[in-house]
Amino acid sequence: MIMRLSDDGMRPNVKICCISSIQEAALAIQYGASALGFVSAMPSGPGPIPEELIVEIIVTVPAGIATFLLTCRQDADSIIAQQQKTKANTIQLVDTVPFSVYSALRKELSGITLVQVIHVADEASVGEAKSVAPFVDMILLDSGNPKLAVKELGGTGRKHNWEISKQIVGFVSKPVFLAGGLNAGNVREAIDVVRPYGVDLCSGVRSNGQLDEEKVTTFFQAINNCAPR
Repeated sequence: MIMRLSDDGMRPNVKICCISSIQEAALAIQYGASALGFVSAMPSGPGPIPEELIVEIIVTVPAGIATFLLTCRQDADSIIAQQQKTKANTIQLVDTVPFSVYSALRKELSGITLVQVIHVADEASVGEAKSVAPFVDMILLDSGNPKLAVKELGGTGRKHNWEISKQIVGFVSKPVFLAGGLNAGNVREAIDVVRPYGVDLCSGVRSNGQLDEEKVTTFFQAINNCAPR
């Protein structure tokens, strides 16, 4: 069961993103990941793999592990088609969608968890998170920039302003994942400041694009010691 960081020292969930093989999925789960991220086609950034490969990997994932399908699609029909093909149990919307899309996804994808990404740029991100929170199950805070000509929708490896993320955690009633430039060296500080439900990382546990077992080991050693100060 996913547990929130609490005063008894319980650590937050860990989502390892940009999973690209059955071996990477198994490695992440072995070390304690409670969620895996699978990146479908994106306008930019690391980690996209064909939907056919996502299907092959997801069927090997044990029950109880969340499988996040990252999609940049903004219309309900194509998002529904992606989920029905891949069988991911969680949809991570990395771009904005009309409010009507949430209703359509709820209707057609019963039992599927909906996660909306908020790309934290400034104080306006707090209002954005508050406005979408009632329509989704979770919020994920990242460091992209969807306003660029070629959108950045995740995987930048950059930190954002954690004080803004802290505000969002305090204002919304839904669980919040924190992403963006996390690694073994800064995850303790990130958790102390933001107090997220979970943390999400890709480049922080990779070398040359591949999941690095040494970095995974070091990261989980750091996060397993994340009892509150």
